Amino acid sequence: MKKISIIPILLLLPAYIVVAQTKGAMEMKPEMTEIWDPEVPIVKSGKTLSEPPTDAIILFDGSDLSKEWTNSKGEKPTWKVENGCLTVLKGAGDIKTKRVFEDCQLHIEWRSPEKVEGEGQGRGNSGILLQERYEIQVLDSYNNRTYRNGQAASIYKQYAPLVNVCKAPGEWQTYDIIYTAPRFKDDGTFFTPPMITVIHNGVVVQNHVKLRGPTLYIGIPEYAVKKHGAAALVLQDHGNPVSFRNIWIRKL
Repeated sequence: MKKISIIPILLLLPAYIVVAQTKGAMEMKPEMTEIWDPEVPIVKSGKTLSEPPTDAIILFDGSDLSKEWTNSKGEKPTWKVENGCLTVLKGAGDIKTKRVFEDCQLHIEWRSPEKVEGEGQGRGNSGILLQERYEIQVLDSYNNRTYRNGQAASIYKQYAPLVNVCKAPGEWQTYDIIYTAPRFKDDGTFFTPPMITVIHNGVVVQNHVKLRGPTLYIGIPEYAVKKHGAAALVLQDHGNPVSFRNIWIRKL
């Protein structure tokens, strides 16, 4: 009986596979990769980038603070509300939202005092804490040198901003923040860490940075990681009369 060599067949096999794959691709139709349902929900944007879209939660509209905010003791906050903005009263303590959040888009406008007092960290200092523990620094960083990971728009003590776009004292500034909350392993360590993008006065200054842990004044962030869920948005009393207005948030 005559033996048949399989070597020529094996040599032809890759070419056959390529032809088969090409033939399969040619048989694809456009509708095979089209996704129709569920339909993308409709949200109407504001007339400007500062105006809230229709699905936003208005946290401060310039008049009422008590509806959405409380102090750290769960009592009525005593920050000053006047002329459409709220201002830190020294010694009044931090304020936080009654609602809790995880992934979100936050818009907030702030203003350091027009009268310049102090220097470094003592000048127009406040902060915005996501989930009550991850701080975006608020500071008058206009011609005011301090440590780079503690200036305005820094993720405090972790990431310096890419650039300094701080306006002069007394001028209103904007933060637009996109935040992805952390997910945790069973042992309480990060499965995925919190991630933050910050747009300061229309300029990207934090580009989807991964946080090492919660904000600490002293210490290493990794050492303080603890499993947690949704938590409030906090505005910090750091002893300086910083003002805020037009605060809205979208859950993502």
